[in-house]
Amino acid sequence: MRSNILQRLWRFFIFNLGIGIFAPLLLTQAALAKSKGSQIITEIPTVADSQPLSTTAKNLLSQNTDNDLVVKITQVKVNTTNKGIEVILETTASEKLQIDIKSQGNNFIAEIKNAQLFLPSGNKFSQQQPVQGITTVTTTNFDANTIRLTVTGEAGLPVVELYDSPKEGLVFGVASTAASGQLGQQPPSQQPEPQQPPNQTQPEQPSAENDEPIELVVTGEQDGYRVPNASAGTRTDMPLRDIPQSIQVIPQEVLRDQNVTNTAEALKNITGLTLSGAGGANTGTVDVQFKTRGFDGNAIRNGLPTGFAANSLEVSNIERIELLKGPASVLFGQGSPGGTLNIITKQPLRDPFYAIEATVGSDDLYRSAVDLSGPLNNSKTVLYRLNTSYLDRDGTTDFFNKKVFFIAPVLRWDISEKTNLTLEADYTDLKTEANPRGLPAFGTVLPNPNGKIPLNRYIGEPDNNEEGRTGRVGYRLEHKLSDNWSFRNAFNAGFSRYGFDKVAFPVGLEDDKRTLDRIGILDQKEYSNSYNLTTDVIGKFSTGSVQHQLLFGVDLSRTDTIESSGGYGTAPSLNLFNPVYGQPFGPVTDKYKYSGSTDTLGVYVQDQVNLTNNLKLLLGGRFDTSSSTSRDKLANTESSDSSDAFTPRFGIVYQPIEPISLYASYSRSFTPNSGVDFFGNLFQPQRGTQYEVGIKADISSKLSATLAFFDLTKSNILTDDPDHFNFQIQIGEQRSRGIELGLSGEILPGWKVFGGYAYTNAQITNDNRTSTVVGNRLNNTPENAFNLWTTYEIQKGALQGLGFGVGFFFVSDRQGDLANTFKLPSYFTTDAAIFYKRRQLRTQLNFKNLFDVDYFDTALNDLRVFPGEPFTVQGTISWEF
Repeated sequence: MRSNILQRLWRFFIFNLGIGIFAPLLLTQAALAKSKGSQIITEIPTVADSQPLSTTAKNLLSQNTDNDLVVKITQVKVNTTNKGIEVILETTASEKLQIDIKSQGNNFIAEIKNAQLFLPSGNKFSQQQPVQGITTVTTTNFDANTIRLTVTGEAGLPVVELYDSPKEGLVFGVASTAASGQLGQQPPSQQPEPQQPPNQTQPEQPSAENDEPIELVVTGEQDGYRVPNASAGTRTDMPLRDIPQSIQVIPQEVLRDQNVTNTAEALKNITGLTLSGAGGANTGTVDVQFKTRGFDGNAIRNGLPTGFAANSLEVSNIERIELLKGPASVLFGQGSPGGTLNIITKQPLRDPFYAIEATVGSDDLYRSAVDLSGPLNNSKTVLYRLNTSYLDRDGTTDFFNKKVFFIAPVLRWDISEKTNLTLEADYTDLKTEANPRGLPAFGTVLPNPNGKIPLNRYIGEPDNNEEGRTGRVGYRLEHKLSDNWSFRNAFNAGFSRYGFDKVAFPVGLEDDKRTLDRIGILDQKEYSNSYNLTTDVIGKFSTGSVQHQLLFGVDLSRTDTIESSGGYGTAPSLNLFNPVYGQPFGPVTDKYKYSGSTDTLGVYVQDQVNLTNNLKLLLGGRFDTSSSTSRDKLANTESSDSSDAFTPRFGIVYQPIEPISLYASYSRSFTPNSGVDFFGNLFQPQRGTQYEVGIKADISSKLSATLAFFDLTKSNILTDDPDHFNFQIQIGEQRSRGIELGLSGEILPGWKVFGGYAYTNAQITNDNRTSTVVGNRLNNTPENAFNLWTTYEIQKGALQGLGFGVGFFFVSDRQGDLANTFKLPSYFTTDAAIFYKRRQLRTQLNFKNLFDVDYFDTALNDLRVFPGEPFTVQGTISWEF
């Protein structure tokens, strides 16, 4: 019965895929037919990266949700001041406006929501060279509810102050990028022609210099350390302060300032996160594994699961990284309860943008990257972006070398004002020699009578060559059904090909503590494909005075393991203190070859309810059903399994004052358990259950903090059946409780900070194997962790553009296994950076592990402990044009 249902669901998957492919063509015809006789506004530039203005500012920054109320801008004026110019948008209802700030290149961009231009001369205003240092000022109707103001600086991004003048409207004070001595050459006021009919009296020109500025001073930065919105928490772009769950966002500027070259390096900025498995910055592992709040985490890409390698090696196309902490099955389906990492990739820009970058560093590190974007047609309805990079690095382990080629093209087509289609793909080619396998605990974190094992020792064979290729291709179709309802359909298909000729793994350490016993795995191949289809309908409506944002969606996914094959054989032992490599492997004694597939269907609904302006609810639920099949091709046998799960989510946010959010939430997750017990009963899915309360605060318009208290339990864990050999029962339970504090943003002009502290008490609370296990701490989970990265950039004078950065990272000791037989010691490392920006040029020098501290990232067991990176230096030069 289950297989018939899933077969029908798979046909539904193919049907939806067909809709996703052919719907754009039908929508195109409709759009072309509709556009006859009417003009679609396409000439106004947009930027993919949007950051709303501070939610602490009064009036102008209020969250107005009445989309039917359009504020009329009746006049646009540009006046010169002793600092530059002021741009005045005349209106009598400025308190109803919403403003989003963004920038690209030398362009300062402000999008004013719920507004339209009603000018005597039409619906567009433009003035060239209003003052020395300002190239253009343009204001236009971007869509039916939005005005876009663009101010272009001649030598760099202009500095902008925002004012609210009740008599005149909205005022932007713009400082010229030219020298102050040149400003006096300009006339006192300039107005474009024609601005008003000749018989209309010019009103008195107001000056913003005597008004009180709104709290925020916009400096026109391309990026910032504070990211106010995220999509991981609700599958919609929502302010973090309105989401009743802890979310940490690593912006692109932090990755750039730290000169991050892979995902593992980036994740050290997430408070309380630790690496797990064999992944790390100093290895060639394709998929980075991690833990948060004591439990394994999950990774998705642009809100979609990818089946494998979601957090790949390269970061050149990453816009930001979001981590939703705790269970998230109601949004993204099955997964571990630790948290969900959502990698947001770079999207096409309407204005031409070209950047090249080169890095050289310790351990023969060479890396280059290219970022290209812009329009492909004059109307700017077809946009592209291309990111590509290449890395060659030897690493710190003997014989290790890693080569990574990466390319990610994106194409966006604005079919009409209401419909757009994005096509995107990426491809990673990884080649490694002597990929590190870790080191035994005895001789590294535990004493060894023979002395210390060198941390660069390789315990495999030098002629081990591994190759991995991963790729994805997909589309995202978005259509605005009305002002309040929209439709979103997304699909991606991925593939993974991985293999090696032979690898030696440790299986034991002799009593002399110097001889490592090894096993050989030969001719291993791992080939798999994945397919994911998601359809969402998002709508806003009101029930009386209560406002709702409803999300209804369907997920359908399939993962095919085409082949997993290889063979086990004996491998020669290795003297850890005097290794002799190149000895022959023994014959293959145990071969394996299997394939399999997993089909999953998920249906979910979520309602974000605004009971009042300062009281919000989040309600959600999801039902999932999955079926999997595994085939042993050598034994010619087949087995299957299936499971169902319902996961709820509830949350509440109360804002006693606008900058402060008090929240509480309850969420669950599930992970299928395969197999049956001794009596043939299917295992129930593993469950994660979290209770969380916290405070989110906008300390200023550029600085935010989050304090969270959580209680997270993982249940239905499989443990050995004490009464029936080689069978399992479900009695295991693990619990994690703790506190997390995060801080990000700009303290003072030029001084930015990103960091946090986490206290985690993660233990085994129930296990049938032995009573001594209960109370043990979870492995690879520190009780205390602290990270702080801060930079300062000189804002004016001869040294303007020169900046410095320093980072501190502390991790307390962690258990190396669940039996708590050994610990990884605590460590404290320091990073530093020096950078200089001059127009399009940026140079920087990064020092990682400045004091060359010996430390350990993670451990699989007492035979495989992974050292962290020693002191390294990296120099980077980049150019934007």
